[in-house]
Amino acid sequence: MEKQVIKNRYEFMVLLEAKLCNPNGDPDMGNLPRQDPETEQGIITDVAIKRRIRNYVQDAFADRVGMGILMQSGTSINKKIAEAVLEVNEIKSFDKSFVNSKVYESAQKLADKYWDVRAFGGVMSTGRNAGQIRGAVQIAMSMSIDAIGVQDMTITRMCYADGKDFTTMAEYEKEENERPDDKKRTMGTKKIATYGLFVVKGSVSASLAERVGFSEEDLDALCEAILQMYNHDISSSKEGMSVVSPLILFKHVGTQDDANAAEKAREAKLGCASAHKLFGALKIQKKENVEFPRKYEDYNIAFEYSNLPKGIEVGAKSSPFEPVVWREDAKELIQAEGIVVE
Repeated sequence: MEKQVIKNRYEFMVLLEAKLCNPNGDPDMGNLPRQDPETEQGIITDVAIKRRIRNYVQDAFADRVGMGILMQSGTSINKKIAEAVLEVNEIKSFDKSFVNSKVYESAQKLADKYWDVRAFGGVMSTGRNAGQIRGAVQIAMSMSIDAIGVQDMTITRMCYADGKDFTTMAEYEKEENERPDDKKRTMGTKKIATYGLFVVKGSVSASLAERVGFSEEDLDALCEAILQMYNHDISSSKEGMSVVSPLILFKHVGTQDDANAAEKAREAKLGCASAHKLFGALKIQKKENVEFPRKYEDYNIAFEYSNLPKGIEVGAKSSPFEPVVWREDAKELIQAEGIVVE
């Protein structure tokens, strides 16, 4: 069955909660949670969110053709590029004079094979030139609503790893027996944010989807992965991360009536309203009696459903394995999740 490429532009957003964890550490700052230096609001980079999404898709859809992941941990991108170039050129190896004359075809081969190339794009000219692709999905850096309290804690590990590499177990045991008890533990650090409520925003371009073949099935995988990205592939530093709101989608459907179907389809593809107006429909404000928020319920959250621009349909999804619901059903789902719909 041929996949159906998406025909509509989308915007989407979701709320993430960080409790006593490290939302996105900065290696150049000793792995402290990233912050705006002036407001002290927390920051999660777009690439960190994409990494979580990729990891989920890689595990959840590994058995499906065309759902591979190019950007996998610890793998050679150039190897995968070379595989595609060999296949497109119908050769088994490269000679010294080889120049890829089928760059476009090689890029399309990679897009056909890898979900993350269709979604996020990629530069495939780092080895055997396969050009580059702009993916259909863009995700912005995420910022917390308020300042996050960053702590650099000292922790104790009740064991040690220093010492020589001995040749026999007897030498290891002798060293362990002779070491003073107060030298048998080591100190470390743990960097955390006390609390942060983050807003993740993104968009899906129907025009770019048409070029790379990003389909309705691919969109469903994206939605599922966003809701699951902190339930799956969990680590100690991310144990306090969770998606706490429904995934809200804005689908551009066009403003024209049925008598002008061509213009309506054009608007749906290119977009009927600017993204910032759609994202602005979700209003988040700390409750008056809360000085230091520590949970999702410490915020008043409202969704201005009635003021959305013409040509926009709202969708919502709260369960990863249930379909997106639209219009009035979406409104009810958003309300059921504790968001006031106005």
